[in-house]
Amino acid sequence: MAERRTALTAPAAEPDFLLFNDLACETVGGRVIFATDEWFAPAANLLKRAPPQFIADEFTEFGKWMDGWETRRKRTPGHDWCIIQLGVAGRIHGVDVDTSFFTGNHPPFVSVQAGHLEEPPTFNLEGDRTGVAASHAELVAVAKLHSEAWPELVGVSELKPGYLDCCHNYFKVNFKQRVTHLRLNMYPDGGISRMRVYGVGQTDWTSVSLHQDVDLVALTNGGVCLGYSNAHFGHPRNMIGLGRAANMADGWETARRLDRPKKLKVDGQGVLQVPGCEWAVFGLGHCGVISSIEVDTNHFRGNFPDSCRVEACALTPEDEGRSVRTKWNSGKWEVLLPSQKLRPHHRHVYDTAALTLTHPITHVRLVIAPDGGVSRLRLWGRAVNHETLASTR
Repeated sequence: MAERRTALTAPAAEPDFLLFNDLACETVGGRVIFATDEWFAPAANLLKRAPPQFIADEFTEFGKWMDGWETRRKRTPGHDWCIIQLGVAGRIHGVDVDTSFFTGNHPPFVSVQAGHLEEPPTFNLEGDRTGVAASHAELVAVAKLHSEAWPELVGVSELKPGYLDCCHNYFKVNFKQRVTHLRLNMYPDGGISRMRVYGVGQTDWTSVSLHQDVDLVALTNGGVCLGYSNAHFGHPRNMIGLGRAANMADGWETARRLDRPKKLKVDGQGVLQVPGCEWAVFGLGHCGVISSIEVDTNHFRGNFPDSCRVEACALTPEDEGRSVRTKWNSGKWEVLLPSQKLRPHHRHVYDTAALTLTHPITHVRLVIAPDGGVSRLRLWGRAVNHETLASTR
């Protein structure tokens, strides 16, 4: 458990669904509302944003401290399971059952079931649950959900142990229905570090007025990252998260480009003249007309981009699929926001006067030069009905 050697098998390529948003993360409101047992470590740890850690000499009165969900060695009939309420309801494309550091105590098998509840359950888990098992009252309450009959997202599948190069157990999901809750089953007991649920948020657009300005790229409205050039320090999907960024890790940050000139020069507007740039592509939650853009460099004081521009296009689902497969090497991009000089740790807002397009769009590409970090991207506008450009994500 303390030793984290690598496994003997070669790591597999990362799946495409890792581009999508983690709909269960605690930072978007995800929470565990039931768990059969939490003896060594509480199930709430599954949804932490931060990667799991291991502290060799950390113990509690119940045993070894672990940064995950770990149940006791089961000595009664059945198996352990928990119910996760997604922070953002939507369509799930894949899950990562992360067993990091559970190398002698991970569950041999796991399965995942999905539920769509019109009304969220009224029960919840409160406080530190270490050393606790579900009470009779909790078991009675959760039984009313009939979660054992929910459809399967992931059938009973083998889990790999928490060694560095095999701890991420990826499962692609082909389930087209909207999901609000998950049941995570471990067979029969053991420990799991994190549960990442990658998908696309789904909004009821029939309830949104066509005269109402909304953030069309927000993850809560179905926005999703579909490609990027570099994400060395932080993934671009962070930019469409809730609220303002908590810190630099809660934004998009690239590596420093190696093609930077040895001596930097600027043009007449003070913009650096550099040969390269970095980019991130997003699909909007709904086709719409953009009226204002926000580019927030909050927390990026010594590593903000010198400048940025925003490009846009209107794609059909077929166009989008081809572009994703070709890594966005070709496209029909038009300039939505011309190049703008950026400031450190600042919320930049550009209204209609700064924008150059007035027709509906479905996708945007944020281009930064030469490199650096952006914490949030907001695209305020109005949804429009356009059947040929409707998203099928």
